[in-house]
Amino acid sequence: MKDNKICFVCGKPADCVHHLVFGRGYRELADQDGLKVPLCNTCHNMHIMAKCQIHDNPMAENLSKIIGQLMFEMAEVEKGSSRSEARKRFIKRYGRSFIYG
Repeated sequence: MKDNKICFVCGKPADCVHHLVFGRGYRELADQDGLKVPLCNTCHNMHIMAKCQIHDNPMAENLSKIIGQLMFEMAEVEKGSSRSEARKRFIKRYGRSFIYG
C-alpha cells in the first residue's frame, strides 16, 4: 500500500495494519508477501460499530481474503507468470483459493 497512513476502508487516519489473508497461520505468509493494508481501529476490530469492522464480519473477512489473493496473483503476473500459474502458486502457498467459480 502506497499510503500507509490512511484507512483503506473509510479514509480516516490509520491506527494499525490489517493482514488481508489471515487465520490458519496465514498472517506470517501475508507479511512476507506484503498482503496488508492500513486501517483505523474502528474499521479493523474495535467493537463500536460492529457492522463496519473487518473482523467479526464474515462478508468483510471474505472480501479481505479475496483482495489479498488478487494482490498476490497480480504481483505474480507482473513477474511473468500466467494467470493460471499465479492462481496455482497462491493455492500452493495458502492452501486454497478464496475466489470461487
